[in-house]
Amino acid sequence: MIDRTFKALSLILSYPSAELQEAMPDIGAVLGADPRIDAPTRAALQGLAGTLGQGDLYDLQESYVMLFDRSRTLSLNLFEHVHGESRDRGGAMVSLIETYREGGFEPATTELPDHLPVLLEFLATRPFAEAQEILADAAHILDTLATRLARRESGYACVFQALSRLAGTRADAEALAGMLAQPDDDPTDLAALDAVWEETEVTFGPDPNAGCPQVRDMLAAMDKPTPKPLNRSA
Repeated sequence: MIDRTFKALSLILSYPSAELQEAMPDIGAVLGADPRIDAPTRAALQGLAGTLGQGDLYDLQESYVMLFDRSRTLSLNLFEHVHGESRDRGGAMVSLIETYREGGFEPATTELPDHLPVLLEFLATRPFAEAQEILADAAHILDTLATRLARRESGYACVFQALSRLAGTRADAEALAGMLAQPDDDPTDLAALDAVWEETEVTFGPDPNAGCPQVRDMLAAMDKPTPKPLNRSA
């Protein structure tokens, strides 16, 4: 059985597209009905789904890029917050890929394996206790992102608040304080961003040109046991 909430959270965190906009009413309905998430956060998630479903697509895409692609401190690549560009990140990435494959999940995407929507797509196929344990390991990252997004008054903050709720544990206070002590990136400082992102990211997984699943297919398969990989199309 696919966990519809993790599937929906994966989609709502994905790069906005016209197809995703059409699916947002269904995504919002799934997130608004999960009693594992507190009522205020469910309402905020439904509000976010409404905004993403009805807003100007170009504006939504620009906002998404400014938040998650041009702000390293808001990166959706989780290992970025833990390992940076160190060699440890490569080893952690390999281990994560092995975990995916052991679970019968083969990501077909240009994103790195630690990209949060990809991880959530995988967690949607796992027993909740296992998914909760994995989320608990990243609790300090989730809480940091929730806080930083709330500072920017971003509607996406509620997604990370929901994930923290689903993790079922408090983040390590020292680790959280250490991450929040780092200054936020300025996405408008192009020179600084060029210096930070000058290295080319490594691509994992199969050829992205081999084809990608459609959002409507993923939504239709929410209750089916066979996982379908997530692909973000920019």
